[in-house]
Amino acid sequence: MDQASLSYSSLIPLVNQLFDLEKKLSKLENGQKAQRNLRRMKENLQDLGLFFHDPLGERFDETRTDCEASIAGEDSEDLVITEVLKPIIHLKNSQQVQLLQAGLVIVAAKQSK
Repeated sequence: MDQASLSYSSLIPLVNQLFDLEKKLSKLENGQKAQRNLRRMKENLQDLGLFFHDPLGERFDETRTDCEASIAGEDSEDLVITEVLKPIIHLKNSQQVQLLQAGLVIVAAKQSK
């Protein structure tokens, strides 16, 4: 199958599953053994122009268009992404970068130390 006939929207569920698998393996004691395979799968997707990003820990405000957020708690100032349910997925080609999927995140007020 060549890149022109590829439906990128059909790959979004695959990217989401890969993202979930990566998160789960990072929590396992022996998860490092599968990291090489995950890296190769991500490289294959990148060869097709698909990139995904985990925005965990990044700042969030209402002007951010690459994430859909649910706010945890009462405070809505100085928000940070505390959990990522779905990653941000972009399609990059020589002319442009296109957002294929906004990240689905949970945000909360940044904890002061």
